[in-house]
Amino acid sequence: MLGWSRHGAPGPAGTAAGDPPPIAPAMAQALHDRLAAAGGQITFADYMALVLYDPQVGYYARSGDRVGIGPQGDFVTSPHLCPDFAELLADQVAECWARLGCPSAFDLVEMGAGQGVMAADLLTHLQTAHPDCWATTTYRIVEISPALRAVQRSRLAACPAAGDRVVWVAWEAIAPNSITGCCLSNELVDAFPVHRVIWQGGQLQECYVAASEGHLSDRVGPLSTERLDTYFQSLNIDFAQGAYPEGYCTEVNLAALDWLATLADRLRSGYLLTIDYGYDAQRFYHPSRSGGTLQCYTRHAHHNNPYWLPGQQDLTAHVDFSALQHWGEQQGLQTLGFTRQSLFLMALGLGDRLMALSQGGAIAQAMDFQQILHRRDVLHRLIDPTGLGNFGVLIQAKNLPPGATDSPLKGLQEPMGLGFV
Repeated sequence: MLGWSRHGAPGPAGTAAGDPPPIAPAMAQALHDRLAAAGGQITFADYMALVLYDPQVGYYARSGDRVGIGPQGDFVTSPHLCPDFAELLADQVAECWARLGCPSAFDLVEMGAGQGVMAADLLTHLQTAHPDCWATTTYRIVEISPALRAVQRSRLAACPAAGDRVVWVAWEAIAPNSITGCCLSNELVDAFPVHRVIWQGGQLQECYVAASEGHLSDRVGPLSTERLDTYFQSLNIDFAQGAYPEGYCTEVNLAALDWLATLADRLRSGYLLTIDYGYDAQRFYHPSRSGGTLQCYTRHAHHNNPYWLPGQQDLTAHVDFSALQHWGEQQGLQTLGFTRQSLFLMALGLGDRLMALSQGGAIAQAMDFQQILHRRDVLHRLIDPTGLGNFGVLIQAKNLPPGATDSPLKGLQEPMGLGFV
């Protein structure tokens, strides 16, 4: 039966490299079968897809409160901190609706909706603050995890603003050139399966996953697809230039490019908002970043051993925003702007919310001192430049009506009240 290994690498802090935990039997069997069918090795992207998304044994197949998102899980996203993130995003969505000419049928598509927290808060704020937009909205959720779909249905069934407006769809069920509206994701692209490549022996090679003496381990071999070479050529990244050290290892998210191509195909007219952590290509593939960006999360701690308890920890890699912009433009998407979450939320009015707390506005008057301190803390966490505030916000668009780009969207404008950051 498969065990654990990554050249003896330890798992989370406090665990011993010499005393690895056993892989769950169902996951061990699934990995054994996949490796056997592939001749003994699979790409890391195939491994990541299995351990995260397999409908029986994957991390996101876990049910109920075992899904690892939220304060009691393995990681927290912005919507879990407070409703403000979704409310400000709703304000931006409403502006997108207006710039599209206030269509009578507006598609709001969330991809990877987690536990439905953002959907519930966003729809509630739309109904209250932007009722005309809300009245035209169909909220479509594209979610591949059956367990998470069940959690989302339960939460949104209790949300009056959701009503019958929310539908769950697969990309295959959405016709080409049919979406008029806004597609959005928050911390989705970082969880797409990635290929791992290594500069070794004067050539770019790929890191595969294999089984050795009952343990999972890395194996280096030729690139599995020429798309990996093309990816770096399109971004003007040349590993042969001499600055990259022997053994330089990094990731390539080909799945993100496929996702963008699907989005561009389905979108007739509207916007795409992608919020995630990542860098531009020059920072992502800087020679000093020799270990890549792959991270594993469990119980709000992180480490870099992807073979530790597969199926029971989250695996992520930072997003290459340059690739999203470049490939999006190749697919007919216009780049409207890129900013950081802190600036995006401040431009949309988070600074006003902080000011209302400090000046004793109506909201503050309804709270006691501890509640005010807590609310200030969570709002500051959304814009913390060392954390969530450093996330990237990329806004792209397709077939916008005349005049829609005459001025930047509010979230891309210079924010006021930066003294509250």
